[in-house]
Amino acid sequence: MQEKIKQHATAYKQGSIMTNILFGSRWLQLPLYLGLIVAQAVYVFFFGVELIHLVSTAHKIVEADIMLIVLGLIDVVMISNLLIMVIVGGYETFVSRLNLEGHPDEPDWLSHVNANLLKVKLATAIIGISSIHLLKTFINAHNLSDRVLIAQTVIHMAFVLSAVAIAYIDKLMAHSQPTQH
Repeated sequence: MQEKIKQHATAYKQGSIMTNILFGSRWLQLPLYLGLIVAQAVYVFFFGVELIHLVSTAHKIVEADIMLIVLGLIDVVMISNLLIMVIVGGYETFVSRLNLEGHPDEPDWLSHVNANLLKVKLATAIIGISSIHLLKTFINAHNLSDRVLIAQTVIHMAFVLSAVAIAYIDKLMAHSQPTQH
């Protein structure tokens, strides 16, 4: 009997070690999120450089160029927002809870974030970023070939269709899950 208990205890320990290794492997994502924070810092620097360029040349450039620079700044902000969604939402979903309940700055969406919601939010953000790029392209259309204009429009539409498909699949999955009472 004692031998059987020892066998079960050994099997439990081995299972526990494997479980700990598997579950603990999520922390391997931490350097990835920290790297994205560094990338965000690079975008903050780039934003500052572009803003200084805009202010210092505003008196010499035409409105269309100002608009292109401002759209570039908006693009940086939208990419930065995308980074925050990935960093905060991904960390919360896949690594560890942030325990921000009750914090006055907690994002509304964070309380109900999951992998599917994160995908839909990311797809929507990518469409916004693509829209800014497409707008910049159309403003600068006189300097670009028709082939470039068509290609960027097709790529943007692919992003839109992908986002609609992701949202539709998410909706189907939400309706197919049994409700808990």
